[in-house]
Amino acid sequence: MTLKKLSLFLLAVFAALTWLTLPSPAQTRSDSPRLVPLDGAQIYLNHCAACHGNDARGHGPATVSLKHKVPDLTSIAQRNGGTFPYNRVKAVIAGTDEPPTAHGSREMPIWGPVFHDFEWDQDLGEVRLQNITDYVESLQRK
Repeated sequence: MTLKKLSLFLLAVFAALTWLTLPSPAQTRSDSPRLVPLDGAQIYLNHCAACHGNDARGHGPATVSLKHKVPDLTSIAQRNGGTFPYNRVKAVIAGTDEPPTAHGSREMPIWGPVFHDFEWDQDLGEVRLQNITDYVESLQRK
């Protein structure tokens, strides 16, 4: 192998290794948001289960540090005369409505801004809110 071919080969290997080890543009931005899934069940597990519990009955591991009792999300319709108040629940999750009295103070995080905090997918924030609300509706006890 000639010196010229060897130099080109080593340069190509170096370039390939450098390219493979570079962080992606999203990793280099300090303000890049964490991705929030679109699936309602996954959103629930990531953002709600710590307080409301995996079974949504209000007994998550974080409840020990809260001042107010966390509501049972499986009985929302039951507490509302058998009808799931879809728009009200969505507004509480989004933080655009005051929480119901049973929820106590605004200890519950406001998730709307978190779900919409992506410049490049504002419409998906609304999809996330709809999907998590649909999921909570699916948890209702009959």
